[in-house]
Amino acid sequence: MRGVRRPHENVATVLVHPSALTELELELMALDLRVWPVHSAPICADGPREAFQIRRRLVMAAQGAWDHADHWIPVWISFGDSWRRGAEPLPWHAHRTLWDALDRRAEHVRFRRRLGGVTPLMAPVEQAGA
Repeated sequence: MRGVRRPHENVATVLVHPSALTELELELMALDLRVWPVHSAPICADGPREAFQIRRRLVMAAQGAWDHADHWIPVWISFGDSWRRGAEPLPWHAHRTLWDALDRRAEHVRFRRRLGGVTPLMAPVEQAGA
């Protein structure tokens, strides 16, 4: 018998130039997309270590193409409530909205067009009401 899949949240893992983080966060917030710097994400027991490992893995996987991003900030980008339809998968429009927003900032972000799963992230307001 297989185990039950643990709850997860779909996220894009993105490297962001430090000077562009605030503007990216504001732009994505308007689209109901949430930016979670890994080093301070509420689901990370050792955020700085996890951020280092993710950054290293992404930079190395790019085989030299992203070496300039070795000091950039790894973030998870999640989808806000307006994109969710209960247990249904995210609509393709949600993916397209995210990729288009990141493409507009191509000079300051590095990413692969795929989503991964992490333990559900909750904003502090959501945690207070839980």
